[in-house]
Amino acid sequence: MDIMNSFSLKGKVALVTGGAYGIGFAIAEALAGAGAEIVFNCRSQKNLDQALADYEAKGIKAHGYIADVTDEAQVQELVAKVAAELGTIDILVNNAGIIKRIPMTEMSAEDFRQVVDIDLVGPFICAKAVIPGMIEKGHGKIINICSMMSELGRETVSAYAAAKGGLKMLTRNICSEYGEANIQCNGIGPGYIATPQTAPLRERQADGSRHPFDQFIVSKTPAGRWGTPEDLMGPAVFLASDASDFVNGHILYVDGGILAYIGKQP
Repeated sequence: MDIMNSFSLKGKVALVTGGAYGIGFAIAEALAGAGAEIVFNCRSQKNLDQALADYEAKGIKAHGYIADVTDEAQVQELVAKVAAELGTIDILVNNAGIIKRIPMTEMSAEDFRQVVDIDLVGPFICAKAVIPGMIEKGHGKIINICSMMSELGRETVSAYAAAKGGLKMLTRNICSEYGEANIQCNGIGPGYIATPQTAPLRERQADGSRHPFDQFIVSKTPAGRWGTPEDLMGPAVFLASDASDFVNGHILYVDGGILAYIGKQP
């Protein structure tokens, strides 16, 4: 067996939802580097155009489409377009997601439903759309972007934790239902990742000290640092490749060890 070749994605078509920026963009970049043809979606033409320019700047010829992952008709149309223009989707990365940090007793049911709709119902809709093509082709890889909140609770994130916990179980159920069809469905659970969205939480204070949340995260992480989008690249390529053909229903937590660590005694 050529072990390095088992990580190659050459000739594979990969759909990364919400792949316009951040973690989704980094994962798409990694899959492209391994040889995959990249497809992503956006909900607006403005974001689509910016993302295409960003991919081009990285030397990646990506294919962008307008589609809302919570709209089943739009997702089915997207998958049909990709199949007609590029071929059957071999790899689906369910990355699109949102978080709303609101205390539970202050959160409206509408806000709760929106988070669950995007973070859990969206992956269900997208997986449902690609699985028939994967069955017909005889193989497929689905990677759900879970979270440490798939395992833990925390104040103000009731909807997000509920959705990501559900996504963990959807991952395991897709494995259970379609493993015999040679479809592997696994999850990646990122820890705290240094992105532009989390930059305010890492800014130095006026006196030069670390932001309190920054101190908290670093103290709880055995690695002693925040993760980077690049830390997710290798795990994504592994779970998208033939190297993981007997890995199914697993959540790979890329968290620097947070979930394994009780923390230092004060």
